[in-house]
Amino acid sequence: MDEQALLGLNPNADADLRQRALTYFEQLKVSQDAWQVCAEALAKGVYSDDHAKFFCFQVLEHQIKFKYSELTENQQQLIRETLITWLQAQTQNTHAEKTFIRNKAAQVFALVFVTEYLTKWPKFFFDILSIVGLNPRGLDLYLRILMAVDAEVVDRDVVHTQEESRRNTLIKDTMREQCIPNLVESWYQILQTSQHTNSEVTCQCLEVIGAYVSWIDLTLIANDRFINMLLSHMSIEVLREEACDCLFEIVNKGMDPIDKTKLVESLCRVLESSGFFSIDQEEDVDFLARFSKLVNGMGQSLIISWTKLIKNGDLKSAQETLHSIESKVPLMLRLLVHEDDDISTNIIGFCYDYLQILKQLTLLSDEQKVHVEGIMLAVMKKLTFDEEYNFENEGEDEAMFVEYRKQLKLLLDRVAQVSPELLLTSVQRVFNTTVQNCQSKPFMEVEVAIRLLYMLGEALPVAHGAHFSGDIAKASALQEMMRTLVTSGVSAYQHTSVSLEFFETVVRYEKFFAVEPQHIPHVLMAFLDQRGLRHPSPKVRSRTSYLFSRFVKSLNRQMNAFIEDILNRIQDLLELSPPENGFHGLLTSDDQLFIYEAAGVLIVNSDIPGEQKWLLMRKLLNPLLEKFKIVLGKLMTEKNEERQVVLADCLNHAVGFASRTSKAFSNKQTVKHCGCSEVYLDCLQTFLPVLSCPLQKEVLRGGVRTFLHRMIICLEEEVLPFIPTASEHMLKDCEAKDLQEFIPLINQITAKFKTQVSPFLQQVFMPLLQAIFEVLLRPAEENDQSAALEKQMLRRSYFAFLQTVSGSGMSEVIANQGAENVERVLFTIIQGAVDYPDPIAQKTCFIILSKLVELWGGKDGPTGFADFIYKNIVPACFLAPLKPTFDLSDAQTVLALSECAVTIKTIHLKRGLECIQYLQQEYLPSLQVAPDIILEFCQVLQHPDVKMFKNYLKVFFQRAKT
Repeated sequence: MDEQALLGLNPNADADLRQRALTYFEQLKVSQDAWQVCAEALAKGVYSDDHAKFFCFQVLEHQIKFKYSELTENQQQLIRETLITWLQAQTQNTHAEKTFIRNKAAQVFALVFVTEYLTKWPKFFFDILSIVGLNPRGLDLYLRILMAVDAEVVDRDVVHTQEESRRNTLIKDTMREQCIPNLVESWYQILQTSQHTNSEVTCQCLEVIGAYVSWIDLTLIANDRFINMLLSHMSIEVLREEACDCLFEIVNKGMDPIDKTKLVESLCRVLESSGFFSIDQEEDVDFLARFSKLVNGMGQSLIISWTKLIKNGDLKSAQETLHSIESKVPLMLRLLVHEDDDISTNIIGFCYDYLQILKQLTLLSDEQKVHVEGIMLAVMKKLTFDEEYNFENEGEDEAMFVEYRKQLKLLLDRVAQVSPELLLTSVQRVFNTTVQNCQSKPFMEVEVAIRLLYMLGEALPVAHGAHFSGDIAKASALQEMMRTLVTSGVSAYQHTSVSLEFFETVVRYEKFFAVEPQHIPHVLMAFLDQRGLRHPSPKVRSRTSYLFSRFVKSLNRQMNAFIEDILNRIQDLLELSPPENGFHGLLTSDDQLFIYEAAGVLIVNSDIPGEQKWLLMRKLLNPLLEKFKIVLGKLMTEKNEERQVVLADCLNHAVGFASRTSKAFSNKQTVKHCGCSEVYLDCLQTFLPVLSCPLQKEVLRGGVRTFLHRMIICLEEEVLPFIPTASEHMLKDCEAKDLQEFIPLINQITAKFKTQVSPFLQQVFMPLLQAIFEVLLRPAEENDQSAALEKQMLRRSYFAFLQTVSGSGMSEVIANQGAENVERVLFTIIQGAVDYPDPIAQKTCFIILSKLVELWGGKDGPTGFADFIYKNIVPACFLAPLKPTFDLSDAQTVLALSECAVTIKTIHLKRGLECIQYLQQEYLPSLQVAPDIILEFCQVLQHPDVKMFKNYLKVFFQRAKT
């Protein structure tokens, strides 16, 4: 072995040595006999260095995993002997190997086991047991090997091939027949001899039993001697967590429902008599978390048994099992309400499934009603934040609590399904007593009281949020709570969580304000002052921006009286200001988008006359446009690149804000109808000069492009005079991505205005295509995946553009480009259909070809086009599907083939008998297609059913390619 290379295995070695070691490992992996050197080194204990030993096992592992079948009988025997010799040495060494070496050795043993157990080494476990005896180091390795075997053969998290799954099933069947009883006996002996002297080995053994119990005969473990031993371990501090997990696996094992009930009951009796149900006396939360998981397993197992018994019609046994479940509920409730969230989380499954049972019962007993109330009160208590929760900088602990809260919410929803009246009255009681005296209560109580009101919205669902009509008792209870919420002064409570919960709840129940509109001014003021948009916390300001927008949108009918006041109050929040000297405004640009949208909604949906709407919209957007001009001027002279980025972003935000106000318009309230066209035309005139700015082009073009998309919808034909100039600028110095994003804009204009934009399209058509061709022809690195993908996406966009033009009744735009250009375009379509293995683009190309054949393929079509059909389009319809890359099992490719069929069908439709004769007499014979198949093809083609031809064409090419 290269001793110098081995020095690089040390984690503290320098980079060169580590690289040398890595290279050496790769050499050994491909070497024919290097593994034998490693095997000898392990068998003879040549190396004392831990990393060298680990390295030897890695080489051996690679050999067994990937090259074992290439070895001779003697070489395979050598590997078996090496492992046995190494194992014997471990039982005699004074010091145990490091854990990482023992784990790697166990993996290598397990790999040999799965390869040889069924054929050459049926005594695998007996050989190992005969060596290890009761030697502690030997037992440690024996148990690690068992866990490694479990990982290879049983572990469901490991993905196996079909062949491996069949092999693993056979291994398990053979083990059950040949060695499992012996293994179980060895586990019992290990537990008995090690429980008081070697806790580590005992815990390992319990883990092994827990892993294997899922697939071995349960009676081997679920018997008096084992269960009593496990229960005795529950009283030994160092063993009880593993004992708990082992019992959990036993309880989880699938079995007859009556037997399962008996097993769980007998376990519970012993655990209760041993004092384990008295969890208040237990201080070890780690153990209680495992114990909670065990109780959860027992509860859910009993519920599965009850479900099976009900299904089987055994009502007597089902009743006994239900009684057994009910007797565990008091313990379940104590665990659910435990102050440690892990303990509580582990029992939620049992609670949820128990409520599911109660939901199925027609009538609840008094005891069951008490249980439902107990779960509900526990959930209410556990929903509460603790003092340590960091609201401004949420980390992992906070994320876990949020996740835990979601689980509690599901329990509350289930309580609502079992007893909605109970939930409503309880929430009402908690809410009223807390919120009416909120200033004297701690924040977590106030927050949870409002949260419960919020949760009722989902727990007691109604159609379209109509919580304040229909069921009078429920509607009046919710109405009373909402009235209390908005009049109690809780909106001024000085805590982030309470502020957020207040606004979330107000917006969830916005229909309350349609019933009691007198409260709208108070809530609007809360949104607009230090309680909401001007709150000290950025988190509250940000969320409130979004909620304010929703509130205004949902109540726009009730907003008329407050419009001007709101617009005046939010004016300072709408300022466009690039961050100066690290100073940021109250709201981020993303937050401002929502405020601009809300402002737009207020103006557009108001009942005021059009002229006043125009004035308000101008007042809203004019400051933005003025600031835009100033910032653009600064950008044009700015030399510092970082500052350029800041200014360009600011300009982009301005365009985005103006764009967002336009979202308020609709088919009923159009820009024209509201008299606002002039305002947005001014925006266009202000924004378009940014396209000639040579700096930060990508950001600036992107913003203007998005704005143009909006204006095409809002301004309709009024936008058209601006399109040529914008297009001219956007086609200068283009990258693939620029073009790819520009083409949808042209497509939108073409599809919307059709012949209205024909002159513009004629003018822009070839400059656009030349820009596309120039980018596509640029050389790129052979392995540059990103550039290849960009070109593929641009090619798709190009074909999508041609599809839009031909499909919008403007084929003359293509036809008028001059014979040479038309020919070039047509050949790119043929190339796209045949040469590029991109089924999405191919499909588009065939759609274009079909359309062009439909438009130009008749007797009066352009000169030479009939020739082009036979010389190029027909061959494309056959050459494309015959390509090896044309995968007929791929869904996208099948869609491309479908359009190919439509193209052939359209050619036949336009050219008639001439097409059939060409296929029969010239083209198909040139492809060496058999005469009977040619006849069959032409017959199906002449059939009027297009779907039949599509199906036939797929079969035709499948036959041709086999």
